[in-house]
Amino acid sequence: MQRRNFLGAGAAALLAACSFGPKPGTLATTPETPAVAPTVPPRPIKIGLALGGGAARGFAHIGVIKALEAQGIHPELVTGTSAGAVVAALYASGMSGFQLNKLALTMDEAAIADWALPFGTRFGGWLKGEALQNYVNKLIANRPIEAMKLPLGIVATDLKTGQGILFRRGNTGQAVRASSSVPGVFQPVSIQGHDYVDGGLVEPVPVDSARAMGADFVIAVNISAEPSSQKSNGQSGVLLQTTAIMGQSISKMALARADVVIRPDLPDMGGSDFASRNRAILAGEQATAAVMASLRDKLAQARLRPAGTVAAQ
Repeated sequence: MQRRNFLGAGAAALLAACSFGPKPGTLATTPETPAVAPTVPPRPIKIGLALGGGAARGFAHIGVIKALEAQGIHPELVTGTSAGAVVAALYASGMSGFQLNKLALTMDEAAIADWALPFGTRFGGWLKGEALQNYVNKLIANRPIEAMKLPLGIVATDLKTGQGILFRRGNTGQAVRASSSVPGVFQPVSIQGHDYVDGGLVEPVPVDSARAMGADFVIAVNISAEPSSQKSNGQSGVLLQTTAIMGQSISKMALARADVVIRPDLPDMGGSDFASRNRAILAGEQATAAVMASLRDKLAQARLRPAGTVAAQ
């Protein structure tokens, strides 16, 4: 009797075990591991800083550079037009934002003003521009454009053809002088048989030049103001106003091709208002802080884009 009970219990246990095994005609399988999409590592990108023209309003560029550096953002190349060319050259030479700030506070505008006497020169212009050229070259220890710590591009306009030129080599101060030569205010600059004037006539904010130099991501700084908000008193004011009007439509097209545009708010600061330099620097810092979250987000997106593509605006 005990043996039959034992055999019966064993048979029941065997049947129970079989009921949890694989069904007839099927194979036991292990659970599949969910597929994980491969992660795309962020690629290194080259950041370009494009500094636009705007005479004394150019002090705002210094505030932008200070704010970018404070957030650990360091452009790998810089381009400049007119006032932007001055700041771009000094920045490319290795000066930090704080060094530029200190220089701005001690700068005497008389050091860059050399009156052209008599005024009846071949092309006109009250200022020769040699003082500006010498001022820049002194600050950068006479280094040529190609010897800068950062790749530097300076935009000017060929007076005869109306074509823009991007100076990548040669006398830095002379290129800055050419880029800053507003017609009627500065005399044109002769370089290798060509006469050059203000780069703002062809590229008020040198976004495309930064792209041409290899920038994957362009931060543009637009310091121009709406012409309607500017005072145009006196002949110099009228000339600066005319240049601003001419460059307005060109700027809009170029800025659309930038990844980020920083616009310091200086609606009532004139192009000759050197006394407001502190306010301009602060406006540059504030404008940069206002777009910093968006800038970081776009930088992160740019690092995930295929090389050679530009974000849609």
